[in-house]
Amino acid sequence: MKINIDNNLVELAPENTDEAQDLEKLWKLIVDCVRENKKLNPVGEYHPQKNSQARFHIEDIPAPEPQKTQWSTSKASEDNTFYCSICNKYIHIVKDQEIPLCCGREMEPIE
Repeated sequence: MKINIDNNLVELAPENTDEAQDLEKLWKLIVDCVRENKKLNPVGEYHPQKNSQARFHIEDIPAPEPQKTQWSTSKASEDNTFYCSICNKYIHIVKDQEIPLCCGREMEPIE
């Protein structure tokens, strides 16, 4: 996906058919020709050295209901609180305990 920023205007240009389909899906979620359009709000933080993606919440679309916690085979390297950036569930994990799975992926440590 090519991203072009010109002052307060952001342009997204898909570079393949999958990205074009995803952009069309995003457009349909955000744009409402009859009422007001929805807004994208940033979630968490984005640091290219740490994260490979930036996350945004689409205003007025609720997060999915929290699911029962499952456990991965990965273990925590230290005591920490982990969270799910999708449903906003938090859990405290001690060193060497398995990292929980939530909403289909490993929960992330709060740093």
